[in-house]
Amino acid sequence: MSVRVERVYEAPNGGVRVLVDRLWPRGLKKEDAQLDRWAKELAPSTELRRWFHGPHSDYEEFARRYRAELDAPQVQGKLDELRELAAKGDLVLLTAVKEPSHSHVSVLLERLES
Repeated sequence: MSVRVERVYEAPNGGVRVLVDRLWPRGLKKEDAQLDRWAKELAPSTELRRWFHGPHSDYEEFARRYRAELDAPQVQGKLDELRELAAKGDLVLLTAVKEPSHSHVSVLLERLES
């Protein structure tokens, strides 16, 4: 399985490109995004995203809560779809966050690889 993370604003480097943010990236036109899919269902819930960007957030607590959201039965099918794409070739998880290693993307990547 080959999965990598890139910022959505970068030029495509091959692979199936899947946006994994709940909100559309600022300043990016949909026709310019060159996406294959938008898996917003796999992004943190609006409530969790707002909590994480609030004054009392903690990354470890955010990751714990997000893992719980990813463990929900209704999300498992979407995770399996991404695993199937990765099994067929390169899968690129796209995000607009500036630090993907300190965001939901690293937790999602962990879940996909487990």
